[in-house]
Amino acid sequence: MATDEELEVLVRQAFATYGRYWADSFQLAELSPEVIDRHFSVENYNLILEAQERGTGAIMVLPHLGGWEWAAAWLGRVANKPVTAAVERLEPDDLFEWFRDLRESYGVNVVPLGASALPQLVKAVKDGHVVCLLSDRDIGGTGVGVDFFGEPTTMPGGAALLARRTGAPILPTAVYFRDDRSHCVIRPALDTHPDLKLRDYVETVTKQMAAVFEELIDADPGQWHVLQPVWPGSDVAS
Repeated sequence: MATDEELEVLVRQAFATYGRYWADSFQLAELSPEVIDRHFSVENYNLILEAQERGTGAIMVLPHLGGWEWAAAWLGRVANKPVTAAVERLEPDDLFEWFRDLRESYGVNVVPLGASALPQLVKAVKDGHVVCLLSDRDIGGTGVGVDFFGEPTTMPGGAALLARRTGAPILPTAVYFRDDRSHCVIRPALDTHPDLKLRDYVETVTKQMAAVFEELIDADPGQWHVLQPVWPGSDVAS
């Protein structure tokens, strides 16, 4: 348990990280592939290549940690991989379209969350895309019950469902800010238990995802910038 002083430091770090995330995101469209490559590093990129060699794309599940946009830009503009991201639809529509244009400028195909998202994501995975899913917030409120840092909450089961439909691996991923660089850590694929019935499958895989997210966040908790409540009944985001 963090002391009040330690918690104050972490909260300040989280807001600083969030500010850097936006500043970097706005600049990515203007950076050349050479500059993006110089300021980005990645562990276990081979896991994405292996998934594509087996005939599918890969499903990257990420917490709101550090600067994930760097990974999307590097994949799209340096590695020349097709990238699709499912994102929350913002209001007003003009704001959403502005963000869509920004992300598409550095190689990301944007799919807004909603009823039509899953078929689009299934097609993207089957076409060999790297699909990025920020998965530590249950925006729709219909997710899977998990234990997260010792407290019950819910997380979206979409990644598990997408893997079930496509056979693609789920790769837990985090992108950390490191001085003037961004460093991406790709974890080995979750065990997708293909023999389980669908409900049990989605629950089991999503609980695994939550456990790995704990490890990724624990590595640098000051970079976790979820500013909305995560646990039911709590006004505390992180």
